[in-house]
Amino acid sequence: MNIAGTIDRPLTHNPQKQAPMKPSTYEPAGSATQDFTISGAKDSRQNRTREMQLIPEAMARAHMRERLQEAERDRQAARLVAARRMQRRAERASMRARRALAMAVMQ
Repeated sequence: MNIAGTIDRPLTHNPQKQAPMKPSTYEPAGSATQDFTISGAKDSRQNRTREMQLIPEAMARAHMRERLQEAERDRQAARLVAARRMQRRAERASMRARRALAMAVMQ
């Protein structure tokens, strides 16, 4: 299967093995600036490594991890608030029971 690659999905990610860009047929010859090579151009193209391409994924994972930790903290805080509320309710019930017992003993 010999299919030409596209810009988004090149046949190879190795810049040295990619086909050179062809001049556009829509522009007359010499209309744009001349193509020239800078000594470090290949090195700068080589800089697009897999790690760099995966940076958005890593950032998304870190963001999701942060959101999950925040949600877990919120759940813990809600559990703590509910536990304190139940403790106060139990203390009030205990005080009512003591009062009722004291009233029963007094009579």
